[in-house]
Amino acid sequence: MLWIKAFHIIFVVTWFAGLFYLPRLFVYHAMTKDAISNEQFKVMERKLFYGITTPSAILTVGFGVWLLVAYWWDAFLVVTGVGWLHLKIVLVLILIVYHIYCGKFLNDFKQDRNHHSHTFYRWFNEFPVLILIVVMILVEVQPF
Repeated sequence: MLWIKAFHIIFVVTWFAGLFYLPRLFVYHAMTKDAISNEQFKVMERKLFYGITTPSAILTVGFGVWLLVAYWWDAFLVVTGVGWLHLKIVLVLILIVYHIYCGKFLNDFKQDRNHHSHTFYRWFNEFPVLILIVVMILVEVQPF
């Protein structure tokens, strides 16, 4: 199980790397004025989203589900001491929605339909940081 846990952590790191960098690309893309830069950002965003971020998300969830199944008794059938895990799962589900929303923004940029400013994307970029902080505290401290 330690191998599964290691791969889960590895893909969490790569997923978050993508979730941190993709909205940062959106910031710069929203500020661009010329067609060459616009097309270059479209390529970078597509490769990051489909080549790194989405596969990492799928593998993160896959290995996470594997760990849940392996520790089913400890995680769900024991009544006390696993509330942190339930909250972590909810936060991961929220992060999946965030990931899908990044895909929506990617599609908007692809079709030259972006309606948001670079400031919006700067704030949007901070959301996964908050999720990461809370999830790491939940996993390491297991406060409830």
